[in-house]
Amino acid sequence: MTRSCLLIVAFTLLAGCVAAAAEPPAYPLKIGPTGRYLVDQKGVPFLIAGESPQAMIVNISQEEAEMFFANRESHGFNTAWVNLLCAKYTGGRDDGSTVDGVRPFANGFDFSEPREAYFARCDRIIQSAAKHHTMVMLDPAETGSFLKVMQQNGVDKCREYGRYLGKRYAGFDNLLWFHGNDYNEHNAANDKLVTAIALGIKEFDTRHLHTIETEADDGGHTSLDDERWAPIVGLSGAYSYGPVYVTIFHDYNRKTEHRVPTFMIESSYEFEHLGGAQLGTPRQLRWEEYTSDLSGSTGQLYGNKYTWPFLPGWKEKLDTPGAVQMAYVTALFEPRRWYELVPDEDHALVTQGWGKFGDFNYASAARTPDGKLAIVYVPDKRTITVDMSKLAGPATARWYDPASGKFQAIEGSPFQNAGAHAFATTGNNSDGAENEDWVLVLETEPPAGQP
Repeated sequence: MTRSCLLIVAFTLLAGCVAAAAEPPAYPLKIGPTGRYLVDQKGVPFLIAGESPQAMIVNISQEEAEMFFANRESHGFNTAWVNLLCAKYTGGRDDGSTVDGVRPFANGFDFSEPREAYFARCDRIIQSAAKHHTMVMLDPAETGSFLKVMQQNGVDKCREYGRYLGKRYAGFDNLLWFHGNDYNEHNAANDKLVTAIALGIKEFDTRHLHTIETEADDGGHTSLDDERWAPIVGLSGAYSYGPVYVTIFHDYNRKTEHRVPTFMIESSYEFEHLGGAQLGTPRQLRWEEYTSDLSGSTGQLYGNKYTWPFLPGWKEKLDTPGAVQMAYVTALFEPRRWYELVPDEDHALVTQGWGKFGDFNYASAARTPDGKLAIVYVPDKRTITVDMSKLAGPATARWYDPASGKFQAIEGSPFQNAGAHAFATTGNNSDGAENEDWVLVLETEPPAGQP
């Protein structure tokens, strides 16, 4: 048996253990009752814990894709961003061909002549993801490489290409449409082209939500900042290399009649250091994950320098600290009512020690309206003060180590729900020296069967 086959077997067994813990999602996803989060077809809240294997269709084999999804499922991932068309901008080849030479269109990049062999490969990728309960966020023509191609094809061919995709993929359950990608030039002229694909899809596929990634800067942007996309998207993506909670709050506090959920679509990737971005260390990734989930989002995507374009050696970069700790995020939030958490923007819960809003040292906090659950991500060594009267009753207080997924008891717990209480972080977490980020969990009714 080859090494790849052994890996597939091993990761499939691991994935089976994860899958046994909860019933798999019933795709496709839809907007939840409050408009703040996604739910599956049974109404079960869906917290996005995503990966970004953008170049999967063109840079790896079907067998390798199967192994990848099994591995990611074993680490708690439930979503994957995949580019349907992939060229140089996202790690592929100039002609958009697969690793074995299959091109997506018969005549260069003429959208009116799709090749069956290429799109059948995409079918199989989505089906492989489904085996591992993974939702595919599929980008039909990412704008980094293909905006010029869309301009060359024109609006009518873009619309027809969308119709082709809508007919082909309407019946696939584990799918959500993802548009853009560093889409800095989302002006009226270009949006006519990019929205034409989305609107063509929607003519034949009304089952799946759409999102779009526009541009990023320290201030960040979301899908809803583009008025031409606001009527199309059912999920808003927040994109920022600065403090992601600022961008998510922009959507959270947006005045709108028809609310859609927001997720963190992209920020720092593991092993990468882009200009103006924070180095993608495990600690930085934890900061992105916990602050996203405590700022009113429906989850986030992780990225890895090796696995988004599938660079040489990517298989040795699967079980990295950044990937491993995703399971700890889901282990904390999914058994709890994360979807009811309201961000502590007015500092009614954490009254002192929250840091500076707009900086990376800001301590993100949230609680449920009934006062039965409160969670605070404390990014570094400090003491925070909590108004315990915001809890509904005596509360069990514990520190959660985001680098190991283990709880640590707090002396004196449970605490009465009256007055102010100071909570001091407890030294280095299991990530080692100078990693003193911890998660404070206060709950009046810990989940049944949970530690």
